[in-house]
Amino acid sequence: MEINNLEIFRGKVASGRTALGCVITMHDASVSELAADAGCDFIWIDMEHSPMTIVDAMHHMMAVRGTNCAPFVRAPWNINYLIKPILDLAPAGLIIPMIKNAREAEAAVQSCRYPMHGGERGFSLRRNNGYGQGSVEEYLEHSQGEPLVILQIEHRDAVENIDEILKVSGIDSICIGPYDLSCSYGKPGEFDDPEIADAIDTVREKTLNAGILLGGFCDGEFWKERFMNWKCLAVDFSALQSRLADLLSRNTTCVSSGLGCAHTPGRMGKDVSPALKNVNT
Repeated sequence: MEINNLEIFRGKVASGRTALGCVITMHDASVSELAADAGCDFIWIDMEHSPMTIVDAMHHMMAVRGTNCAPFVRAPWNINYLIKPILDLAPAGLIIPMIKNAREAEAAVQSCRYPMHGGERGFSLRRNNGYGQGSVEEYLEHSQGEPLVILQIEHRDAVENIDEILKVSGIDSICIGPYDLSCSYGKPGEFDDPEIADAIDTVREKTLNAGILLGGFCDGEFWKERFMNWKCLAVDFSALQSRLADLLSRNTTCVSSGLGCAHTPGRMGKDVSPALKNVNT
């Protein structure tokens, strides 16, 4: 639908290029407007690991309307009644967290599609049909393929069950959640560990071979040479913190007396491990 810029996103990934975006956790919709103006192909509005309400999520989606940026929303959990109100806002994609097996994958897909299309979604018209400007028939036609159903793989059980998960009909994309995934192996953030790297590459290669779009949270050098259809490069707060820390570091003036610098790091310090900056993925 035009309201969510999904066709623009689809066009980019269909061309073989990787779509790039940012996780949004702050409630102020100007953050999403800024991300779109900066050139993000999509935003990942996070309702799982943020204080964001459904109203905040709606405002973020409205902020990128009329841009080239597609709004994805991560649901709080794989529960129908939590997913339903998000769908009514017409996101371009819905990310459903912590899918571990085919049964959970099937439930996620069914929550996103209407009964006449094999699902269990409740029927509602509001923003998703232009507040009544579009016909019901046209909306239902679009609803067969919108939003993108994006299943997040972020546990070792999901890696073991990935073949069965990928056989589930109706999956549009797989999203790798690397931090929870590495934690499930007892190795948080250790992406270069052979076991973690192998788990990630297993999911990556099997998803691409199945012809399903692949994306995920991809900050750091580990991801640079690993192709994915879409990559989320940063979280809003970590991008802000990193830029501010860099500015402060480069503008710190040291006093000539040798007593130290005129500016000192905040209570958290500036040398935070990259593996622990983005604990919400």
